[in-house]
Amino acid sequence: MFKGLGRVASFLLYWGSVAAIWGGVAVGGIFAFYAYDLPDVDAAFTATRRPAVTILAADGSELATVGDMYGMPVQLNQLPPVLSQAIIATEDRRFYSHFGLDVIGLARAMWVNVQAGRIRQGGSTLTQQVAKNLFLTPARTIKRKVQEVMLALWLEHKFTKDEILTVYLNRIYLGAGTWGVDAAARKFFGKPASQVSTWQAAMIAGLMKAPSRLNPIASPERARARTNIVLGNMVAAGYLSTASADIARRDKGRNVQTAMGGGSRYFVDWVLEQVPDYITLDRDVVVRTTLDPGIQLGADRAVITALDGKGKAQRISQAAVVTMTPTGAIRAMVGGRSYGQSQFNRATKARRQPGSAFKPIVYLAGLESGLNLSTVMVDEAVDINGWSPTNFDDQYHGAMTLGQAMSRSSNTIAVQVARHASWGRVVDVAERLGITGSPSPHPSLALGTHEVSVLEMTGAYASFANNGLGVWPYAIEDIRERDGTVLYTRSGTGPGRVMAPRHAAAMNTMLSAVIEEGTGRKAAIGRPAAGKTGTSQNFRDGWFVGYTAQLITGVWMGNDNGAAPKRLTGGGLPAQVWRDTMTAAHRGVPIKALDLEKPTSRQQSEGLFSGLLSTLLGGG
Repeated sequence: MFKGLGRVASFLLYWGSVAAIWGGVAVGGIFAFYAYDLPDVDAAFTATRRPAVTILAADGSELATVGDMYGMPVQLNQLPPVLSQAIIATEDRRFYSHFGLDVIGLARAMWVNVQAGRIRQGGSTLTQQVAKNLFLTPARTIKRKVQEVMLALWLEHKFTKDEILTVYLNRIYLGAGTWGVDAAARKFFGKPASQVSTWQAAMIAGLMKAPSRLNPIASPERARARTNIVLGNMVAAGYLSTASADIARRDKGRNVQTAMGGGSRYFVDWVLEQVPDYITLDRDVVVRTTLDPGIQLGADRAVITALDGKGKAQRISQAAVVTMTPTGAIRAMVGGRSYGQSQFNRATKARRQPGSAFKPIVYLAGLESGLNLSTVMVDEAVDINGWSPTNFDDQYHGAMTLGQAMSRSSNTIAVQVARHASWGRVVDVAERLGITGSPSPHPSLALGTHEVSVLEMTGAYASFANNGLGVWPYAIEDIRERDGTVLYTRSGTGPGRVMAPRHAAAMNTMLSAVIEEGTGRKAAIGRPAAGKTGTSQNFRDGWFVGYTAQLITGVWMGNDNGAAPKRLTGGGLPAQVWRDTMTAAHRGVPIKALDLEKPTSRQQSEGLFSGLLSTLLGGG
């Protein structure tokens, strides 16, 4: 009997050993198969990423960083202990006791997932996450998981726990283009990771679950809720007392950087489109721009106040604003009501009919063809090959000077001025002032039927404020590497003179009267200013473009789909948005007079004659 049992035992031992050997060979073969194309570990430790572009306002404040942003490399002993504690408590509570794989964590995750009937928990350790993030793709395959385990075991053999955690802290993606805890701390809190508070450390730790969705810029409420969960994890792990967690919660919201304001986001996009035109974008760069955050804030508020107020009753859904200096430096840009709802920049990309806001270009052509402020024309019916323009009020007002005609925005006289100058000359002046799109030399051009952008119209008016010098609107002052090495700096002053100084002064005189006594009275800001209202056909677009000696602002209001608002005119809500924007922009700015035309004795005589003629003909 015993001999029989011995033979059975020998048989089982023999074949069990054979099975074990071949099983080991099979497992080894599997590992060899998956190890065959493991990534180059040395190459994987070298970070590869998109260059980061940091956009600064004129005062040096940061508007945005786009690209893959890495902070300063940090060592574990340089960071507040609460930061690593928050991460370990939330991501891998047994990090310092396992060998790269957490058997207890895996068993718990499997039990939870079986009970739920779906994947609810993962069992990956921090070491596995380092292996996956540094060396592997996010593909969910058996091969990738086996390679992840192999690399995790290799990391645990090769490095200490602190070294693995240090790599993790420096290389983990944390949302909004940030890689590593130092970049996240600087992006979200405006400070290095070495200075974060307990609340901020918990928020950073909370990002690791879903960085794009839980970061405080993308979703402040979700970020705060997740941070509270992390603080609870720290209490459960013994890193914090309940009282300390409560103290940290009272810190919530402090020093959290908010998303860019509405207008500056349109501006940032516009700047980013231009950067490759100046440099080869193969390194991290810092772009210093012309934007003034204070003026931008004023423009944002003016637009929202108008659209949320009278704009609702008038069924106006959109607006665009550009403010620049007489030399073309963009100080503010609002591309629409809400960047979050629509990233389309209506200030630079939308082209709409400017209506009477185009008339200053027509009158400049008239001045260059021999007319002057005192030239008298009669506001009466005009017929050009069967086309008969009418005035806004469907009435005619008789004889008046060009200055009076501009102030009253007479359509018929604008057409007569264009006819006198020639349609070709009007086109030439428009293009000289920066209007693109090849305006057609058609009679209706005099009434602003050629579609333009807000940026173009604002730049055209800047030439009046600039004493007749042409303007190229610009946003970039210089581009540097992070160490300060200059890659590009702006030079040049624009296209040069585009009109005679006397004609610029004459335009200033006419356009000042528009605000003082004409259709732009609602735009008055209590200092010398000039501008022009504009309303397109069927009240679809409302414009006001105007300037002081220091700033030029263009405003457009309307609807994206071209639907006509309720009685939208340039002298109404657009003029008020212009007024509010410019009032805020000029706070603390000394009053400066515009250069106005000084009439000659002949012009004074012509003015007396025109006044008498206007009275005899019954004009206003």
